[in-house]
Amino acid sequence: MLTRFDSSKLSPYLALRNSVGVVLPLAAGFALNMPRGGVVVASGALNVAYSDGSDPYAQRARRMFSSSVLCSLAVLLGALSGSHNAAAVIIATLWAFAAGMFVAVGTTAADLGVISLVTLLIYAAQPLTTRQALISSALALGGGLLQTALSVALWPVRRYEPERRALAKFFIELARAAEQPLSATSAPPATIQSTQAQEALSGLDRESSIEAVRYRALLSQAERIRLSLLMLSRLHVRMQRESTMHRSVQILSDYLKKAAQALQAIGDSLISGIPAEASKEILAASEALTLQLRQETDNLPPSFLAAAAKDARFQMDALNGQLRAALDLAAHATPTGQAEFAKREAQQPWWLRFGGLMATLRANLNLQSAVFRHAIRLAALVALGNGLERGFYWHRSYWLPMTIVLVLKPEFTTTFSRGLLRIGGTIAGLFLATALFRFLPDTVTVQIVLIFVFTLLLRWVGPANYGIFAVAISALVVLLIAITGVSPGELIWARGINTAAGGALALLVYWIWPTWERTRVSERIAETLEAYREYFHILSESFVRNETTSARELDRARLRARVARTNLEASIDRMGAEPGTTAEQMNQLNALLASSHRFIHAVMALEAGWLHTAAVPARTAFRTFAADVEKTLDLLAAALRGAHLQLNEFPDLREDHRVLLQSGDQKIERYALVNVEADRIVNSLNTLREQVMERVRARTAR
Repeated sequence: MLTRFDSSKLSPYLALRNSVGVVLPLAAGFALNMPRGGVVVASGALNVAYSDGSDPYAQRARRMFSSSVLCSLAVLLGALSGSHNAAAVIIATLWAFAAGMFVAVGTTAADLGVISLVTLLIYAAQPLTTRQALISSALALGGGLLQTALSVALWPVRRYEPERRALAKFFIELARAAEQPLSATSAPPATIQSTQAQEALSGLDRESSIEAVRYRALLSQAERIRLSLLMLSRLHVRMQRESTMHRSVQILSDYLKKAAQALQAIGDSLISGIPAEASKEILAASEALTLQLRQETDNLPPSFLAAAAKDARFQMDALNGQLRAALDLAAHATPTGQAEFAKREAQQPWWLRFGGLMATLRANLNLQSAVFRHAIRLAALVALGNGLERGFYWHRSYWLPMTIVLVLKPEFTTTFSRGLLRIGGTIAGLFLATALFRFLPDTVTVQIVLIFVFTLLLRWVGPANYGIFAVAISALVVLLIAITGVSPGELIWARGINTAAGGALALLVYWIWPTWERTRVSERIAETLEAYREYFHILSESFVRNETTSARELDRARLRARVARTNLEASIDRMGAEPGTTAEQMNQLNALLASSHRFIHAVMALEAGWLHTAAVPARTAFRTFAADVEKTLDLLAAALRGAHLQLNEFPDLREDHRVLLQSGDQKIERYALVNVEADRIVNSLNTLREQVMERVRARTAR
């Protein structure tokens, strides 16, 4: 962790525009004889630079604008509360708690919480009059908006382009393999493309955005499709050997061609960014061929051909579900699909949005949530650090609570590595700043150039290693303060002492209360599946009984499911930061997480759909389907907790779905909704079953 250099996080163009955004107001401030104003604007631009990225413009602009407003508010509240010790400590503590809770929403929100909290602490240490506070707040907002404008105007980048292309090549190779006869002497189809896609998506291991989850789910579906194609190709060869002229052989051959068309459409869609137009027709033709094979072979006498045809029907049913899932995921992975998904998500009630901010925060306001416990720990330490700063004031002591904020993370290993790198990097950065001030000319031009260089280093190489980040930020802070006329000598010693004290305090607290996630992650997965089962059970029971009186009970179950999901995401994230965790383990867990997300998306879509469709009697086939879904979730949780299970103990959800499709009038809106979402549930749970059993086998082997 201390020496790791993640080159995938290097972004020179982003660093360049961020550096320009910091230096421009500095130069303008000195040109207008307003150096302190220029520094405030530059600091606002620097803070907002941390929320920059290479995602779509609209999404990036909204995030950076929110960051600008939040940091401006932090400047205002910090400057106004600075002269009132009690108010300053209370505001900082509440802000710290909120910043800790933002971890539940995602890494971007968590970073924004930390940056705004640091800004609050800095300005609380230098109280201003109301007029000065308002001016400083406006200047900081201006710096943030400048950085936002530069980000949107310059160097457009399509995010996830390498991942999309790798997945597209994988699907196109699968399409080619589906049409070619199987060779017993060659490697399984698309082996090279599968490896390349795994490598391309490895950089998304720590991302929890919906887009990243989609790409991991697409990779998971591609791997399942690869296995299904392999089985169908083998069965096709065996059926040809048994009876070349039998109608079932030609049906299977036609089916493989349709599967190839669907896979080609997915690959083309990922490359072009346009949803596949003919996907519904291709899927309908595939399902018709599956039905033809069933009709042709149902009455065959017991024979090898009959057995092979039965296996082929099973694989075709499974592949149909996998293709539907992959086409759906690929459609939503395009820019058009993403916009459509966001629009549809915005139309849902806030408590039914999968990634809803308010729903997620509300669900995590309890001690069972790892995020809530982190928020309490952060708030308590910030209050302690702030109290020490104000009770035993020494020069620039606000760096003590600021270091606590920057070092303390939900993960044990990340906190220790960041703590050590922060202290070591700060000392190295201060020595570097001392040398620069000693040997370089003490002119404004030289200082502005150095500020540009260190900002570029901070934003370019800093994300790859936190030690480099700490060196760059320490030297940069000294330069930004020294350029206003403050002696660099007193800055260097004050920063060194306070950083060491704050880092040591954060490390001490986490030393007392460590958590190793690798021993708990299987239980977290089991708890999540149990929470999902309870939510699905209450939802399906209310549908079966046509009742709406259980709304409060359903709301509680949904909240428990959100807490379990957030805890699982945080647990996987923390495990990824622990020493000894392999890339293979993280890939396995992230694929499993993506499948569970797809399941709960479908369940929430059912609940949302039932709110807007006319009530109809539940079909008998749905009762069977719902019972088997619950049984599958129970068995998966039991397997994760050590129960010895065989695959034949799991119910056949695909057969349940086939029976469900044949029951009821398909033109009735609610029945049609259930059929679509039930297909997604089957696909996600079948994928999840394979992933859980693979994890159990790997654990048993160790």
